[in-house]
Amino acid sequence: MVCSPTNTHMVGNGFKVMNFYPNGKGFEERMSPFFLLDFNAEVNFPPSDIAHGVGVHPHRGIETITFAYKGAVAHHDSAGNSGVINPGDVQWMTAGGGVLHKEYHEQTFNQKGGAFEMLQLWINLPKAHKMTPAKYQGITHTDKPKVELPDGQGTVFVVAGEFNGVSGIATTFSPVHLYDMHLKKDAKVSFELPENFNSGLLVVDGDIEVNGNKVPENHYVQLANEKGAIEIKVNRNALVMVLSGEPLNEPYVSYGPFVMNTEDEIREAIEDYKAGKFGFLAD
Repeated sequence: MVCSPTNTHMVGNGFKVMNFYPNGKGFEERMSPFFLLDFNAEVNFPPSDIAHGVGVHPHRGIETITFAYKGAVAHHDSAGNSGVINPGDVQWMTAGGGVLHKEYHEQTFNQKGGAFEMLQLWINLPKAHKMTPAKYQGITHTDKPKVELPDGQGTVFVVAGEFNGVSGIATTFSPVHLYDMHLKKDAKVSFELPENFNSGLLVVDGDIEVNGNKVPENHYVQLANEKGAIEIKVNRNALVMVLSGEPLNEPYVSYGPFVMNTEDEIREAIEDYKAGKFGFLAD
């Protein structure tokens, strides 16, 4: 199923995102353990002395993964982690039992302005790991393991899981495959994903066909839970994000930045946040 961009809105004053899920169509069940997919398609920000981004806010029960394609974002959290993600880099934050964080356009980029393109994915944590201590994985583009496709057809960067015998760099709490594919025009790529995993792909840039179906730029494909090859034909140089994960098959309750297993746990998260148990982070 090919899904068009929808529900474009601002997150803070720095991210203009189209939301693919959750969006009222049951994707949060259909794509477990992935819970949210927000994509900031390329937009140009003018030079500014005003900070652009999202101020301090909490999370519990999930991991947030940010992919940078154009522009740069600075991250700070209440666990003492900080970093800047530049094009090709990945910021992987495990909120676990609770953390405060903020994300802003990196200062130099903010002052110069320019093209900005980002993707954020939330992964729901299994019940057994909901309250794991917060942690942060800063992954630079040069550190991502990669598979060079034959005949110069492109490169598959393995962020998590495994592709053609190459293991990803990120550690995960449930089985997940995440591929950052950089594909050249006329490339033909074939691979398989576990049929019991929930899988999809986003065409960040370019134009492709998936198993004979045209998928234009900034569109998302929900893949069927079926055995067999996934065939990608590239009509124009493309950046493609592939995500696949073993479903958690656990009840969940979400409330804003919290994703837990019961209503009581949501109430507890709100009370803990109000009581300052997520730590402190200045605006």
